[in-house]
Amino acid sequence: MVDLIVIGAGPAGLSAAIYAARAGHTVTVLEELVFGGQVATTPEVENYPAIRKIDGVEFSMNLYNQATELGAKVEFAGATKVDLTGPVKQVWAGETLYEAKAVILANGAKRRKLDVPGEERLSGKGVSYCATCDGAFYRGKVTAIVGGGNTALEDALFLANNCETVHLIHRRDSFRGSKILSDAVIARKNIVIHYDSIPTEIVGESTVEGLSISNVKTGAAETIPVSGVFVAVGLAPDNHLVEGQLELENGYVKAGEDCATNLPGVFVAGDTRTKAVRQIVTAASDGAVAAVNASTYLSSLAAE
Repeated sequence: MVDLIVIGAGPAGLSAAIYAARAGHTVTVLEELVFGGQVATTPEVENYPAIRKIDGVEFSMNLYNQATELGAKVEFAGATKVDLTGPVKQVWAGETLYEAKAVILANGAKRRKLDVPGEERLSGKGVSYCATCDGAFYRGKVTAIVGGGNTALEDALFLANNCETVHLIHRRDSFRGSKILSDAVIARKNIVIHYDSIPTEIVGESTVEGLSISNVKTGAAETIPVSGVFVAVGLAPDNHLVEGQLELENGYVKAGEDCATNLPGVFVAGDTRTKAVRQIVTAASDGAVAAVNASTYLSSLAAE
């Protein structure tokens, strides 16, 4: 049995592992796919403090190396079942059982996709799921963003600061986001709004060259020449493992800035928890906070 199990090896999970290992705890990190999470598929990171520009893979590798060099053990095995209710936390990866005194859940959240032709093939080659991460690469260019909630509206305004023109594609005839944001988008002269429209294909060979859309009311179709397509149709938390054990809110694990859940010894960090801003820097911050509070919890056990 180890002191701490971290589920997920993205920026939140690996930051937690770094802080916990430095505090002298034994740490096992379980990761289903690749370390780095969404960052590993990001061509360049430009908005992390003190790092002007870095490749997403290199950033992820640096996190992984730092955590493992400090003594954290990373197992490439996805958690399939958990029992977090007792004093000994149990996590299964297939038939293998891992046990710890505390757990940090850092499994992230997945960006919802459009599921249209060209999306997967051109992901990272003009298709992006984070305007604040990648928008600066399209300065002076024409882009499109798909969505109608607050995130899409905020992203459209952000992109409009850098791009020549931003085409906003929304399947309804009015926005779901706040009136303040809606009014700001409508007033922005370089944002072209396509109401009642859905994307049907992302066009391009090696990079994005256009976005095909269709009007859901008239059936009219067109292809808009763009250099980038930003997808802002929401996040999809995947917390079925902890349903019935941890309190959830709209699918996210309910926790405040202390990253503590409703169960003693169980903490949550990064995109998988209830929070307003989901960025690399806030994931890393959560990881640090969760690890510090987990360390305090572990120390309280030792004092008993």
